[in-house]
Amino acid sequence: MKKQYLMTPGPTPVPAEVLLTQAAPIIHHRTPEFSKAFADAIEGLKYVFQTKGDVLLFASSGTGVMEAAIANCFCAGDKVIVARNGKFGDRQKAICEVYGLDVIDLRYEWTEVVHPDDIASALSANPDARGVIVTQSETSSGVLNDVQAIGAIVRDHPECVLIVDSITGIGAVECRTDDWGLDVVMTGSQKGLMLPPGLAACTVSQKAWRAYERSTLPKFYFDWMKYKKNIEKDTTPFTPAVSLVLGLNVALGMIAEEGLGNTIARHGRLAEATRKGCEALGLALFAPPEGRGSAVTPVWVPEGVDGKAIVKIMKSAHGVTIAGGQDEYTGRIIRIGHLGYFGEFDIIVTLSALEMTLASLGYGFERGAGTKAAQSVFAEVQ
Repeated sequence: MKKQYLMTPGPTPVPAEVLLTQAAPIIHHRTPEFSKAFADAIEGLKYVFQTKGDVLLFASSGTGVMEAAIANCFCAGDKVIVARNGKFGDRQKAICEVYGLDVIDLRYEWTEVVHPDDIASALSANPDARGVIVTQSETSSGVLNDVQAIGAIVRDHPECVLIVDSITGIGAVECRTDDWGLDVVMTGSQKGLMLPPGLAACTVSQKAWRAYERSTLPKFYFDWMKYKKNIEKDTTPFTPAVSLVLGLNVALGMIAEEGLGNTIARHGRLAEATRKGCEALGLALFAPPEGRGSAVTPVWVPEGVDGKAIVKIMKSAHGVTIAGGQDEYTGRIIRIGHLGYFGEFDIIVTLSALEMTLASLGYGFERGAGTKAAQSVFAEVQ
């Protein structure tokens, strides 16, 4: 028997308390019992999103809520600015194109951050733009974009909504939806919310509701107003993922007990320990210093080492599942997740497995340097 460690940026480990709740006998979704649980979930989500506005909850993956944001905010032919520096920014652009939007494409390398000044320039050149779309925490690259600064820019454009993909950001990095003027912020259950895949949520500001009123794009299952009207009655327009909602309440309770600020700080320590540990092994970090998030740490695969083999050996020989690179970075980077239900020793175990794997592949380094560096980070906060 080999113990398994899931160290990917999604799906992420699920606490036993959450799993056990989902193992309980199913209840009907049109009952006072579920309505109470659903209402609690919406309030708990408002806490993690840091909003007093509307939060909508869908039975879908994160991509579903991405599509919902586009379909509910725009009309065919609307001009939108898409700032992208990774796979999921690329996906936002693709969804916009499917819906017939006129995309102003701000494309960056995956190793770069989105520059708020470029957003300001694009809005100045395109005053008729109806939306700005950006990813806060790019799962594919580990890059963290400054949505606070972007929010301050877009706030001055009353007909333009800011849509933020924070699917791997919520619960891991600061994201003050209301204070920063973020109109639509989205997340998925299999990330910082510590659940299995299957739920997605988004915030909707008053500006976003005004965009909804003029939107003519087709929508049925993801029609925001259907959800808003039902949420006001503590229910859902369609059959919900009952067990996931019940588990969500347990997970949200755990975040509230820890305190959102402490949860974010914990993610910061885990990320810093992972980065220091990898650097002590001579591995170069992928994300730039000015934009490193706390959800996932990608590192370059050393010259002469098979990146795909690292992922394979860590899982097969040591029971530690990490993620490889995506698209053009397949085999060139590895990604260590630390988003959600993670603690210090998960990082120590992962770095130990990485050291043993690299040694087996003939890569030279000081054995134990990675775990020692990580322990030094953790010791600083004792």
